[in-house]
Amino acid sequence: MRPGVRTAGGRADVSKILCVARNYADHAKEMGTPVPKEPIFFLKPTTALLPNGGTILLPPQSKRVEVETELAVILGAGGIGVPAEEAMRLIAGYSVFFDITARDLQAKAREDGSPWTAAKGFDTFAPISATVPAERVSDPHALAIRLKVNGVVRQDSNTEQMIFRIPRLIEAASQIMTLEAGDVIATGTPAGVWPIVPGDRLEADIEGVGTLRCTVAARNR
Repeated sequence: MRPGVRTAGGRADVSKILCVARNYADHAKEMGTPVPKEPIFFLKPTTALLPNGGTILLPPQSKRVEVETELAVILGAGGIGVPAEEAMRLIAGYSVFFDITARDLQAKAREDGSPWTAAKGFDTFAPISATVPAERVSDPHALAIRLKVNGVVRQDSNTEQMIFRIPRLIEAASQIMTLEAGDVIATGTPAGVWPIVPGDRLEADIEGVGTLRCTVAARNR
């Protein structure tokens, strides 16, 4: 692991969580939305992190919460205006990531033309696995990615299906904001996002990166 970033296992290690929307064509299709021509980003708060798995708490404000499995890039260095050809040198490692989404709240936000913050930002809505060093992943664009819910496969794809590859994502993000050591970039999800309910058991595997396991429960308040 490069200096300046420890394993993404706690909020103290993470500067910001930058997520990519609709970065797999099959997911854009299942959502009924067009394939983007440029990367689309949104932020999650670091308080949403659930390090190394644990229990995802479903908020009473939502009646439909879904899980999306993603490859997360952990930055070991930052910058602004980073060219794509230099982007990979910023990466310290990779993790398995769940983008948990209150889908009904997101749908309402879309109808109202409002931001997605309420749909994406609840506590525990960003589970993340331990980080594997970047040098141990020879090609992050050729990794099998799979999600099981209660032992049944719900997502089964490969990171080669990304529309925008990691260097382009870093380049585009750094044109908007200064990237920092400790940033997490969640690179998008393939088709097969799945609704979750209390009592569910989630297990996601990304080839060469690791496994992320979570349980699901209702939040009391």
